[in-house]
Amino acid sequence: MPKTLPMVDISAPICCAPVSAAPLDDDTALQIALRLKALADPVRIKLISILLADTGDGICTCDLATAVGLTEATTSHHLGQLRKAGMVTPDRRGMNVYYRAQPDSLEALRNVLSATTGCC
Repeated sequence: MPKTLPMVDISAPICCAPVSAAPLDDDTALQIALRLKALADPVRIKLISILLADTGDGICTCDLATAVGLTEATTSHHLGQLRKAGMVTPDRRGMNVYYRAQPDSLEALRNVLSATTGCC
């Protein structure tokens, strides 16, 4: 049975030295792993790419579901995982929820994985 990761608030962008700067402590490694786990699904990667390409006021869950070929419920589950990781933000408008990517959070994760720059 796989080991369950502890509940940690990962909604804020991660901020630490690049992983190549020095060996990571356990807490920092967990923070990075939880964010990568949120992205470790092809549907979530596709959702992020769609949302990053959006130049408008967000995209409705119903339109995202159509774009990835899944039900709205399944799409909402994936968006919920990305929201918990701070990578997207929801905006309820009546009966619909519109999502926007959080580029700062994704950029911070990219910088942590980079060999040359930190995010702070």
